[in-house]
Amino acid sequence: MALWLLWISAFGAATLLPLQSEAVLLGLLSQTDYAPAVLIAVASMGNILGSCVNWWLGVKAEQYKNKKWFPVSDQKLLKAQKIYQRYGYWSLLLSWTPIIGDPITLIAGLMKENIVRFLLLVSVAKIGRYLFIYLAFLAW
Repeated sequence: MALWLLWISAFGAATLLPLQSEAVLLGLLSQTDYAPAVLIAVASMGNILGSCVNWWLGVKAEQYKNKKWFPVSDQKLLKAQKIYQRYGYWSLLLSWTPIIGDPITLIAGLMKENIVRFLLLVSVAKIGRYLFIYLAFLAW
């Protein structure tokens, strides 16, 4: 049950939902006998898959942008595309960061970023974040 909670929190945190997975990971690191590698793997997989949902939503967003209910104006959409074009796919290495990370993965889908490159860069970023949290936990 604890691993599912970690996976769900990591998945949700990678989408545009305001969830935290770091606290769940730290709690499980300090309160359970799960191997840290298992916890990091579960959190990483959930977080990476959540980013893939953002990518997919970005891919599909283009067909809905002219609908009344679409939440982003054409101007903001163009601005986001220009920013992504300026920094390119390397900006996906920032997908771990709060506030800007989730929109970057959504914009990558909007820009039709190659899914293999997307997965590689997002995986490096997400796994790196959870490894950093684990190492900080050890040091503390």
